[in-house]
Amino acid sequence: MTLVINDDKCARCGVCEPECPSEAIMQTEDSYVIDTALCNECVRFGDPICVSVCPNDSIHETKESLYKKCLSLFS
Repeated sequence: MTLVINDDKCARCGVCEPECPSEAIMQTEDSYVIDTALCNECVRFGDPICVSVCPNDSIHETKESLYKKCLSLFS
């Protein structure tokens, strides 16, 4: 699965960004996003770190973004 940030739940606190070991989380003008090309779901660290530090449970896995990630690898 790939991780995404739910904009409706995200408080834009920024706690997740510095915790990401692959630097896949970045702040845009009005939200935080996860670059699916960079996100490896912290496979070297066990569970995704961003999920564990998010105070609002706004980061979750999605099959749809995994599909988009696969397509980007072959385009």
